[in-house]
Amino acid sequence: MKLFRPATLSFFVALALTTFAVPLQAAEIAKTEHVTARLISDARSVEAGGTITVGLHKIIKPRWHTYWQNSGDAGTPTSIAWTLPAGASAGEILWPAPKRIMIGPVANYGYEDDVTLLTVIKLPETLRAGDSFPIKAVVDWLVCEEICIPEQVTLELTLPVVAKGFSTGISIREIESARAKLPVENAWPFTANAANGKIELAAASSDISRTKIKSAQFFPSDWGVIKHAANQPLVVRDGELSLALDPYEQKVPPTLRGVLVVDEANGTRTTQTAYAVDAPLTGAFTAQNTFAMPQIGMLTALAFALLGGIILNLMPCVFPVLSIKVLSLLNHSRMGYRQRHFHGLAYTAGVLACFGVFAAIVLAVKAGGAELGWGFQFQSPLFVLLLAYLIFAVGLSQSGLIAFGGSLSRLGAYGGNDGYGMSFLAGALAAVVATPCTAPFMGTALGFAVAQPAPVLFAIFLALGLGLALPYLLLCYFPVLLRFLPRPGPWMERLKQALAFPMYATAIWLVWVLAQQAGANAVAAALVGMLLIAFGAWIFTSAGKSWRIANFSLAAVSIVAALAIGVYFVKDAAAPEQTADANARYEAFSPTRLEELRAQNRPVFVNLTAAWCITCLVNERVALERANVISAFEAANIAYLKGDWTHRDPAITQMLAKFGRNGVPLYVFYPAGASAQPVVLPQILTPEIVLREIGQSKTARIEN
Repeated sequence: MKLFRPATLSFFVALALTTFAVPLQAAEIAKTEHVTARLISDARSVEAGGTITVGLHKIIKPRWHTYWQNSGDAGTPTSIAWTLPAGASAGEILWPAPKRIMIGPVANYGYEDDVTLLTVIKLPETLRAGDSFPIKAVVDWLVCEEICIPEQVTLELTLPVVAKGFSTGISIREIESARAKLPVENAWPFTANAANGKIELAAASSDISRTKIKSAQFFPSDWGVIKHAANQPLVVRDGELSLALDPYEQKVPPTLRGVLVVDEANGTRTTQTAYAVDAPLTGAFTAQNTFAMPQIGMLTALAFALLGGIILNLMPCVFPVLSIKVLSLLNHSRMGYRQRHFHGLAYTAGVLACFGVFAAIVLAVKAGGAELGWGFQFQSPLFVLLLAYLIFAVGLSQSGLIAFGGSLSRLGAYGGNDGYGMSFLAGALAAVVATPCTAPFMGTALGFAVAQPAPVLFAIFLALGLGLALPYLLLCYFPVLLRFLPRPGPWMERLKQALAFPMYATAIWLVWVLAQQAGANAVAAALVGMLLIAFGAWIFTSAGKSWRIANFSLAAVSIVAALAIGVYFVKDAAAPEQTADANARYEAFSPTRLEELRAQNRPVFVNLTAAWCITCLVNERVALERANVISAFEAANIAYLKGDWTHRDPAITQMLAKFGRNGVPLYVFYPAGASAQPVVLPQILTPEIVLREIGQSKTARIEN
């Protein structure tokens, strides 16, 4: 006789596991100075193929706050990195409705006191009863009062796995409260219309009445849609309501998305309900204070790109590489026409291939909803480090300290006779080192390109590359031009060695850029790496036949160690905080500060720059830091805002896009007066240009 049927036995097993589940479910609590955080779940136990809701519950110190998915004028939203068993997946954070937190003129969207952020986790079918389901979350947030402090905690939660049909839920007050604050989907039909410099958000429903609706506040899902600190006048009639929103810029996004938080009278109490807004935005602005973008056609943009590429050859970042290639032509003056042509084509192919890759990356990032600009790769400290190593090694080769020539020529032989592969690599190197420089005409061409379809964008990038390659290509096809240069002789070896010093200077500059991005430890790692590269190269080139294998191995170890040390110290390095010096004559750029200064009727000069932008640095030394320019700024009470794009900054990227630019530098002068139109200065400055522009009329224009 069987005392228990299988189903009955399974029930008691499930009951036993559930009974002892509470200690496993108890979340690890993490406490920082300002926030206490823990993981909670709506399940006591889980089963294969099921779903559970996990909440990140935060208790926030009084007067401090953390941020919503759109943080408003400042701040960063909370992020969660989940570690789950194989086959499990976590959804997006479900954000409860935020509140508007005013700090002076700045409006933030976030949470005070306590908040629970929910995430739905899908469990795999491979779970077996009796196992445990561990959940780990690495959570980052920014908590602010008058100052802001980034914090990170690691939280863990483990739940027991039971047989299908026996998992049990649990009612957690914090989770239920968070669910009640989630935006209600499809409750009210919303419309959005742009007109007369405003966005009107309207809703129609029989639930709306003048006696019931007390107040309403719209929170956009995306930054840069409305002015966060502006009032939102509310008009309520029976059956409909509307809010007038101030747009951040005078342009119409295709869809207005966000949350409308409404305070409603409910008897003697006031309740708050959040409604999800996803409405196509119709209409157009008619405001007169918008910036007029230059209207250029595709042929003009192609011509600007070609001319800008040609001028790039004269920039300090490209000229040494081009000079090395020209010297190689002189050194092989007896080379046949066919070989010379192929070298020119290989160099051009290297340049165009690199610019094609740049265009593809820009397209891919645009497809993901983000934006990139010219020189974007220099915003990566790891890229800057590796390029510094490469430039340093080229300098050693030019100095004759490293005999790279033979081995690199053999590498080039794979692409054809006489080192065509090396010409291709030289073209690619020229393209890479060109990116921190910006030439006249480039800004308008690239700004036009990023707003065009893929074929046009590729065409403009390739035209820019063709302009960069054109001088060397012409020398290869018309060697008569070489007659204007001195005849080959011993001077060439001395010039070759002299050209090593611009390479060393470039490497020093790249290490300085790295210091701005990743701090002193990264600089020390880069210098140690360069020492190891030089040591490895010396070992390799001094190897005798009997010790060649040992020396080669030691050289390889040195170079690998250089890469490992550099990557280790750079990849996770925190950027030094970018703050304006107390005695500096400029303030850090932000859209909010720009609006404040314009509201005060002050003229404003905006300088968008980057540590890796050579053109920017030259303009500052030559023009903006001259005594007569500084005196003119002070005499006219011009506020100077400086935006640092050394690291990615969405606010600066959007400012560039607003003026049709794809990279720095950008110089914009706003004359006094809210209706005055901005003036865009040329990308190459002199003191005379700056003084003339800040004293001219208020008519906006673009010069190249």
